[in-house]
Amino acid sequence: MNSLSTIIESQRFNVYSGALLAMLFGIFAYVHFSKFQETHEWTFLLVIFSETLAAAFLICRSKPKTVSATPSDWLVAMIGTFVPLLFRPAEWGILPMGSILIVVGTMLQIISLISLNRSFAVVAAKREIKTSWMYRIVRHPLYASYSLLFGGYVLAHTTLMNLLVYIVLIVFLCIRIFREEKHLAQDQTYRTYMFNVRYRLIPFVF
Repeated sequence: MNSLSTIIESQRFNVYSGALLAMLFGIFAYVHFSKFQETHEWTFLLVIFSETLAAAFLICRSKPKTVSATPSDWLVAMIGTFVPLLFRPAEWGILPMGSILIVVGTMLQIISLISLNRSFAVVAAKREIKTSWMYRIVRHPLYASYSLLFGGYVLAHTTLMNLLVYIVLIVFLCIRIFREEKHLAQDQTYRTYMFNVRYRLIPFVF
């Protein structure tokens, strides 16, 4: 466990994981910007902005007080973080008006990231526990925004590949929620927060 923590905290790990993220993001941004130039569909810019914003908050995140060294937590976090970068534009959508969800999801993401501030994390980790703004409604508003944003994306750009990517994303978001809460619930403050805010992702549902 200690050796894993050493690897995770090493400069080499940060460089390699950052390089992988940068490569996938670069391809993602290039494909979507090229499609914007071709179609002038501005939601492509919103999707790029969404991922750019998340990357910026990731870079500026504060140092965690505790971080999970469980390998499965890291695997889940990496897949959940990287898989949205596999979405690709399509010529057809089962519901083109699904692009409205991209707008709503992006707006919720911005508010959630501002609410979270420098407590942004990839893997289960304890930083400053946030309980205000969007975090008064559900415990994981950022994941809720991703669900909306990329759900709209799949409706507007419907392919089997995009649908599979979305299913993987939702499954791993749910797994991340349980893994993160298991780690954070070691803190009494977070246990109290869980009692006060009952729903994880969707008010009155889950």
